[in-house]
Amino acid sequence: MIRVALRRLAASVPPSAPLPPAGDLLAWYDRHRRTLPWRAGPRDPYRIWLSEVMLQQTTVAAVAPRWLRFLARFPTVEALAAAPWEDVTEEWAGLGYYARARNLHACARAVVARGGFPDTVEELRALPGIGAYTAAAVASIAFGRPVVPLDGNVERVTARVMAVEEPLPGARPRLAALAQGWMEQAAARARPADFTQALFDLGATLCVPRNPACAICPWQAGCEGRRTGLAPTLPRKAPKAARPLKRGVHFLLSDAEGRLLLRRRPPNGLLGGMLGIPGTPWREEGWSMEEAMAHAPLATANWRPLPGEAKHGFTHFELRMTLLAATLPPGARVEGDWLAPAAAALALPGAMLRLLALAEAAGAVASATA
Repeated sequence: MIRVALRRLAASVPPSAPLPPAGDLLAWYDRHRRTLPWRAGPRDPYRIWLSEVMLQQTTVAAVAPRWLRFLARFPTVEALAAAPWEDVTEEWAGLGYYARARNLHACARAVVARGGFPDTVEELRALPGIGAYTAAAVASIAFGRPVVPLDGNVERVTARVMAVEEPLPGARPRLAALAQGWMEQAAARARPADFTQALFDLGATLCVPRNPACAICPWQAGCEGRRTGLAPTLPRKAPKAARPLKRGVHFLLSDAEGRLLLRRRPPNGLLGGMLGIPGTPWREEGWSMEEAMAHAPLATANWRPLPGEAKHGFTHFELRMTLLAATLPPGARVEGDWLAPAAAALALPGAMLRLLALAEAAGAVASATA
């Protein structure tokens, strides 16, 4: 159904130069493919799906060791589905975009409940947290379905070889339809998993965003972007809207042993279910000190503001956080998770690590790497 819709869309766009031969790219891939851990061994849909989820908004260099570590702890989809959420979020800490971890856990449970991964794009998309790209990537790489996933690398390669000047995101439907056109070629249909990964590798190693290596590209002869001199400027992007600024106030409470008070954030929303440094919600209008103190874990502690701000960027907004520090008074008790700074550094998500760094710079806590 999806492939039929893409073919119709491709037929509706203005005529353009033919797509370069899939066979040329596959020959290049056979010589120059990247060595990645999820490409070793059999094409297990669990391993491939996990890599694709981790690679969203995260670099290959950062993902590779974490993928291996995650698999060591949760070697099968059944192990992941059976794990407590706290174990999953602990293993995900530091990878960012934490909704991915929630969706990963929910999807694993759905896969186990149905008896395994489905092998079509449509059925994969019906699983929790799996969108169009991930469904196509798993269907292509794990199950050999003749579909082309449209990630940033494939967008860039396709826009350049076909000289598509329409800016993103509006150009995406046309780029998806054009990219799917490669599966009409016999070479790509014979090796859909390899062809998909070859596109990924071409975009990641030669057809890079800046200074593409056109002189050694296997598609240089058929690239319209190179012929017209447009390649380095493509794909074009519409101007981004300014992201709103939100503010929060957080409270770093330490005990006599130097341990830090952490609390698990509400299950819904940003960083849901993750450990965090207690504080206010994040909002655009900011907080007065009187308002913020209503969220302090212990109002009677001697709170002192630390210099500076912790800054963190989320997809849809910028965040600025101020931090107050205090020591737990003798005899006082506060519920939560008390962790040494080094243990906290391993458990906290990126936004909270910014606060921990602010505290370290002010000498309010011992070094988390000591």
